[in-house]
Amino acid sequence: MAKEKILVVDDEEDILELVSYNLTKENFLVTCVTSGEEALSRLQKETYDIILLDLMLPERDGLDTCRILKGNPETCNIPIVMITAKSEDTDVVLGLELGAEDYVTKPFSPRVLLARIKAILRRNQAEPQDDKAVIRTHDMVINPSRHEVRVGESFVNLTATEFSILYFLAKRPGWVFTREQIIDSVKGSDYPVTDRSVDVQVVGLRKKLGDAGDFIETVRGVGYRFRE
Repeated sequence: MAKEKILVVDDEEDILELVSYNLTKENFLVTCVTSGEEALSRLQKETYDIILLDLMLPERDGLDTCRILKGNPETCNIPIVMITAKSEDTDVVLGLELGAEDYVTKPFSPRVLLARIKAILRRNQAEPQDDKAVIRTHDMVINPSRHEVRVGESFVNLTATEFSILYFLAKRPGWVFTREQIIDSVKGSDYPVTDRSVDVQVVGLRKKLGDAGDFIETVRGVGYRFRE
């Protein structure tokens, strides 16, 4: 079985050594570079299964590098995990809106980073390939063709918007989505709705789902995710 290839982009040598050591020990094939330009150059020559991308890079920063990668058809499907030392939420939100799949904040535990990487790789392999796939998770069945949600033996009556938000989040458990990403997915980018109206929909959705509503988690300052 082929080993997954990981590209690590960070200008701190101690971070590169720490990440490379722990990932190599788990049998990943690891390539380390210290700049966004070097990362882009590498990706012109070979492909990777996942990219760990520091946001605070010299010259071309991580957000700009992420924007280029997600805008290129040849690299847009490679998952990106952002690494940031910043405490501001805005950088995380921008990265997620550009298409990054997840993030970790320095200092981070190698075990946590490894768990995030493995979760993303699992999700990529198991993610439904069409928009009509039935989702079964947490004693919950979500059927988009019938527009039905069942928790245990009980059917839950949802509005069209509530159903769309639930299905969007549940298709990618563990992924963090900003409110704007949820709006774009559910209603389209031109839908005249505010970020706060997403919060109102989620509150109503949780209430209708009862205890199962706890699986929709709030990521403070960023958005929402469906618990794995």
